[in-house]
Amino acid sequence: MPTGEKLRIVHCFRSPVGGIFRHVRDLCDAQRAAGHEVGIICDSTTGGTYEANLIAELEPRLSLGVKRTPMQRHIGLGDLTAARRAYGVVRGMRPDVLHGHGAKGGVYARVFGSLMRLSGQKPARIYSPHGGSLHYAAETATGRFFFSIERMMDRLTDHILFVSDYERRTFEQKVGLPRAPFTLVYNGLTADEFTPVRTMPGAADFLYIGMMRDLKGPDLFIDALALAEKSLDRSLTAVMVGDGDDLGRYKRQAQDLGFGDRIRFLPAMPARDAFSLARIMVVPSRAEAMPYIVLEALAAGRTLIASSVGGIPEIFGEDSPALTQPDCEAIAAKMHLALSDHAAFHAIMPSLDDLRMRFGADVMAAAIETAYRASLKANR
Repeated sequence: MPTGEKLRIVHCFRSPVGGIFRHVRDLCDAQRAAGHEVGIICDSTTGGTYEANLIAELEPRLSLGVKRTPMQRHIGLGDLTAARRAYGVVRGMRPDVLHGHGAKGGVYARVFGSLMRLSGQKPARIYSPHGGSLHYAAETATGRFFFSIERMMDRLTDHILFVSDYERRTFEQKVGLPRAPFTLVYNGLTADEFTPVRTMPGAADFLYIGMMRDLKGPDLFIDALALAEKSLDRSLTAVMVGDGDDLGRYKRQAQDLGFGDRIRFLPAMPARDAFSLARIMVVPSRAEAMPYIVLEALAAGRTLIASSVGGIPEIFGEDSPALTQPDCEAIAAKMHLALSDHAAFHAIMPSLDDLRMRFGADVMAAAIETAYRASLKANR
């Protein structure tokens, strides 16, 4: 197809929260700026006030709009009704490119795109796993079930976009070598995100930002803070920013360990607003693909301790002393080290020049558009 031909692009994903939603918003803005018609379809039952405000801000910029319809997180009988409703919405948007993000969005996009071909439409069926089903263990019944679905969906896929080499390797190990063409495209940051954020007076010692669910490790953060207090023999303070169904459990955990108001829990907010609230940020995730929050924090000049999981070592370097195992004792040891000599610990963070070169939003958007056009050319 002609290189300059404008495209109708629809991004399909379930939950408008976290890194996937951030990734889609960045892509939408870059693709809109390139002159494409862009739209979104996502779940209408997840996300709070913060996410609703982001959608309200984004929607007027998208010529194909933001369509929200109920999408179940887990597979069940309600999926048939939800999928039928979502298919009608997507078909009416008449996309040239149907880009599915995450496990549920990936299935919907590829099945819908295949069904649309029966009626003469030929959208490119693009899939970005973003971790998704790849987080399941291969030896479990649940894992085997989801990986069998991934293998079936691979036959309906025109291109797979991996956000980290770890994600690509995991896909090959658990699902198999993709039949579809695939590309490694790192998540990208905009130029203004490389502006340093200053620490506010009276800031806490440590910061957690993320969904309040065990996969992201807020329980590890709280336990590690208690252990670091003992090793340092002084009281520590922290701020935990985020929402989720398990928030109440983490608040009880903090109270049971005697933190009282020394751990402040705050609702989701823009990451750069949260960065100023503490001196050192901790990402204690048990599993990740390529988390935006790590990139955002480093670009803002923050000091960071992060789990050595998923694609995170690809950001820092495999042997970086800033990396830790997702274990409360290991995290506590890094907390102790970082507080003992903050300047020396900060000096081991990746350079901004390296981050700009590898993780720019312009680099990300250009690589993804190349994959779109290659898929459309192959289809035609």
